[in-house]
Amino acid sequence: MTAHKIAIQDTYGERFQHCWGCGPKNDEGLHLHSYPSEDGETCVCQFTPDKKYTGGVPANLYGGMIAMLFDCHGTASAAWFAHHNKGMELTEDTVIGRFITARLEIDFKKPVPMEEVITVTARLEDLGERKAVILMEMEAGGVIRAQAKMIAVAVKDTM
Repeated sequence: MTAHKIAIQDTYGERFQHCWGCGPKNDEGLHLHSYPSEDGETCVCQFTPDKKYTGGVPANLYGGMIAMLFDCHGTASAAWFAHHNKGMELTEDTVIGRFITARLEIDFKKPVPMEEVITVTARLEDLGERKAVILMEMEAGGVIRAQAKMIAVAVKDTM
């Protein structure tokens, strides 16, 4: 985790802080936090799903929640990788550029358990002027449960 312990989502501009999954200003939201690693090569998000997020099998996480975790963490990671590529760090005053999902592909490998810590790790595959390709893995109990590939695009604050 980063030495500053600043979540990427906490650096979003005012307009982008209301997402249900990761928005710090959504009172009903999950308030997911993504943190860059110390070397800046990965970003990590951890989440423990409450039993209310179950799928058809009570012990397993709902697939839509898996997609949401990849979506929120992937776009935060894309923002970080673009920011870091410019030689910048996260500070209390950072207002990071925002990315949104253009494409998300998920391979569901094994069921994701409920009420257990899930770790989602993101790596940058490619970074262009407006586009980032992010590769992610979701792990729980030492087992890879799902993998995803995201294409995220930068947006203007006036979106």
